[in-house]
This record gives sequence, structure tokens and C-alpha cells, in this order.
Amino acid sequence: MIGADYSRPVGARPATSQFAAPWGARGYISDLGGPVHWIEFSPDHEACHPEQGRDSSTRPGAPIVFVHGLGGSHLNWCMIGPKLAAGRRAVALDLNGFGLTPGSRATTAVQANAQLLDRFVREVTGTPVILVGNSMGGLISILQTAARPDTVQGLVLIDPALPLPRGKLDPQVTGNFLLYSLPGPGELFVRRYLLRRTPEQAVRQLLEVCFADPSRADPELIAADIALIERRKPISGHQASVRAGTFLTAARSLLRVLGLRRRYWEMAAGIDVPVLLIGGEDDRLVQVAAMREAAARFPHWESVILAGVGHTPMLEVPGVTAATIADWLGRHFPET
Repeated sequence: MIGADYSRPVGARPATSQFAAPWGARGYISDLGGPVHWIEFSPDHEACHPEQGRDSSTRPGAPIVFVHGLGGSHLNWCMIGPKLAAGRRAVALDLNGFGLTPGSRATTAVQANAQLLDRFVREVTGTPVILVGNSMGGLISILQTAARPDTVQGLVLIDPALPLPRGKLDPQVTGNFLLYSLPGPGELFVRRYLLRRTPEQAVRQLLEVCFADPSRADPELIAADIALIERRKPISGHQASVRAGTFLTAARSLLRVLGLRRRYWEMAAGIDVPVLLIGGEDDRLVQVAAMREAAARFPHWESVILAGVGHTPMLEVPGVTAATIADWLGRHFPET
């Protein structure tokens, strides 16, 4: 797969929707026990044209695989993907139940999506890879690295899901996750949200939660996010119930893993590859205290805390985030 023509990777077919095309990415569908959507970035923000093949064998570095968080998609990586695609492949998948990859209650739990990631890196990119995960995607990347160390060469964690620290928590975020954890009320809450919020309202609400300063959001990316949500928006109560069930399966499995603090930290301690931890000091979803605890537990990890930044630095301050990752890559994984 690594030497395949960029315009048509082996075993993949072009996706019908190309929401990431403005950022030099081309979307594909691969059969990995079901259809899985993913994108591949072209270097230097060049627009992708299917008729113009790009040989990925000219990018010899270990592939980068971006893994989004709860409620996210491949679009979460459009602001930094092209910058990191020079010299190595850079791809982003939609996990089961998110973006353009369908899902069910049986496939959207954290553990099931970790299995999907394992199959993706073995069958689509080839291994070993450099995983870059945000939030729930950071946790899934940790699971992959700990369980399948032969598949991962390096790990970048951007505001990864971590066990809750002691201290004050964000009341809105805490309240939402408390509702998610309750069978019945959780389903009703998410179902109503899916049916009543317009795509524009949904995106604006996500920006308020995930950004320290929502005005930093790229307008073109906001439009792409709205278009993607419009594509996925349920048109019936039954569809909303199914979507609510798959989302809550992911959220509840995430909470269960984070609740096992000792097991989580033991798993992270067993990771034996270079790790870069990037955190937003004003993150409302993953408290900065939790990231500082991780940095203190693992002083061999490189840690960067960004002042005035929220939960998604790759979207809020993409230039700084990409430069931080590129510097780390250059020191640990120089291009050959």
C-alpha cells in the first residue's frame, strides 16, 4: 500500500463526498469489516485532482495517522494535515459511527474503534506509523500503542482523554457527561439534540466548548463541518434514536476506561516509543491539571502546554500545533 498511486490507493475506492478537498485531501472508502471513510493529505495545501496521480512512495517517512475524538471527524485535521504531509504520508480516518463511517452499538465503543484503528494501520497505511490522536482519539492511540507496539513508531497526544484530576471541573461539561452516563435520560437528551439543533447551531456549540476563543475558527472549515453535519442529520425519530445509541456507546465506554485510573496509568507507563503531549491550558473537556499530571508521571514524554488555547489546538492554533509536531518529528524521525 505504501507505494500506491495517491489518486487510487490499492483496495480503496474514491468517496462520493469530498468535504476535505479544499485542504488538499482526497477521500476514500476501504472495506475493513464494513465501509470505513478516510482521507489522505497532499503536501503544502495543494488541491487534489483525481486525474493527477501522486506517488506516495516519494514520501518515505513513517506514515502519520490522525485519530479524531468523540463527535469529531476527518475534518478535525484539515488545518495541520497538509503541513505535515511533506516527506511522509498523512491520513485521517473516520472512526466507526463518526464522520462518514457508519457505526452501530456493537462497533462504536472505544475498544471496538481501537480494533478498527489496528486493522486500518495494518491494511491501509502499513506499519509502523506515527499516531496523532485528540481527546478520545488520543486514548484510542494509547490503547493501540500499548497493545500493538510493533505497529507504532511514535505517538502525539493532543489534549487526550485522561483520568479526571482532583479539583474543580467545568459544570456544563460535567453535566453533559453525567447525562450521557444515565440509561434513558442520556438517550432522550442526545436524541432531542440531534433532532432540534440545526447544523449551524451544532457547530457553534462545539466551538464554544472546544475553543478558548471561537473567533479563531476558520470560516471555510466551519462551512465544511456544517455541510458534513447536514449530510449526517437524522430525518426521522428512529434514525435519531440509532445515532444517539451509537454516540452514547462511545461516550460510556470512554468514561468506563477513564474510571479505571490505576489501569490507565499502568497502560500508559508501558509505552516505549517517543511521545509528544500537547495540551490547551484553557481546555474545558480535559483539565490542564490532568495533562500536567501525565507530564509529571512520564517525564520522558515531551510536553507542551499552550496558553489561551482550548481542547482542539490543531484547529484553534494550527500553525503553532503543526510547527510543534514538525519539530518533534524532525528530531525523532528525520526523513530518509
